[in-house]
Amino acid sequence: MTASPSSSDASLFDQAIGRYQQGADPEELIDDFLTITAQSPRQSAGWTCLAWLQLLLDRPHDALGSARAAVRLNPQDPQARINLSVAMLETSQKGVREHIEIVQRVMLMAPELAAELNDSIADGLRRRPGWQALEKVRAWLQA
Repeated sequence: MTASPSSSDASLFDQAIGRYQQGADPEELIDDFLTITAQSPRQSAGWTCLAWLQLLLDRPHDALGSARAAVRLNPQDPQARINLSVAMLETSQKGVREHIEIVQRVMLMAPELAAELNDSIADGLRRRPGWQALEKVRAWLQA
């Protein structure tokens, strides 16, 4: 989970991100991100984080909607596209390749973002071992 909001909800967002980074269970954080996205529905970072938590909690159909909102609001956000790709895989949607290719281009052009994305993927695999869809996305991104 990365990015930060530009709205007045920064405090709740920052607190929730801090708790996530300290190892809080996604179930404990989901309500905060539901509140953040309800209060600031045009804030892509909130949707990106909500989608990630929903994926961690094995709620791919919920995550699909959240990730689509995040990508619609910020098409350049590679984490949002990774979340959308994973949700699409887990819900048997078509069109994953397009999102993977965009993320691959971003990773080539911005090595610092590539490191953040790799850290995020590693974090997801630690929190949800054996996560096949995320493993597949990681393999594609490394190809």
